[in-house]
Amino acid sequence: MIIYDISRSIPETPPYEGDPETKLDIIESMENGDMYNLSAFSMSSHTATHIDAPYHFDEEGKKIDEIRLAVFYGKCTVVETDRILTGEDMEEIIPKCRKRLLIRGNGMGYIESSAAQVIADSNIVLVGTDAESIAAPFDEYRTHRILALNDKVILENLDLEDINGGSDYTLSAFPIRLDGLEAAPCRAILFEQEKGF
Repeated sequence: MIIYDISRSIPETPPYEGDPETKLDIIESMENGDMYNLSAFSMSSHTATHIDAPYHFDEEGKKIDEIRLAVFYGKCTVVETDRILTGEDMEEIIPKCRKRLLIRGNGMGYIESSAAQVIADSNIVLVGTDAESIAAPFDEYRTHRILALNDKVILENLDLEDINGGSDYTLSAFPIRLDGLEAAPCRAILFEQEKGF
């Protein structure tokens, strides 16, 4: 079994434009003569690798603690793209995919709203991307809104640099339990069965 960490570092990842900066504070430090090490941090719930719950764009949608845990673990397919994916693209991709779909686009794995609608009408339960946002910059609201209204979970800001597109993996991406919120950071991992085993 090969294990890939596809999460981005919270301290090293800049926040999404307009979101609050991540702040790390050292409260106690053994290096400074304290009895133990203790730190505190504050950040946006959308910093680095994170899950967007439907509540992010749907006032009636599920919050992060209301999503079934089974959504965050299971077989997934990674696809590669060098452009924004459309509804036509999704109609070709989804029949070949598992219920969890990750998009590797060298930091620009975007979809537009027509692709979101095809996902909404499919059995996909989670869609992820290596971009800061699943949505193309010109289509942020509609794309997120379609996915939210159709109870689709979004996994954003993945590190898929070492991951092969066109392959199936097992995904584990459980969010921190932040009851009542629209998003939460997670540790995203892919498991790959070694050939011949």
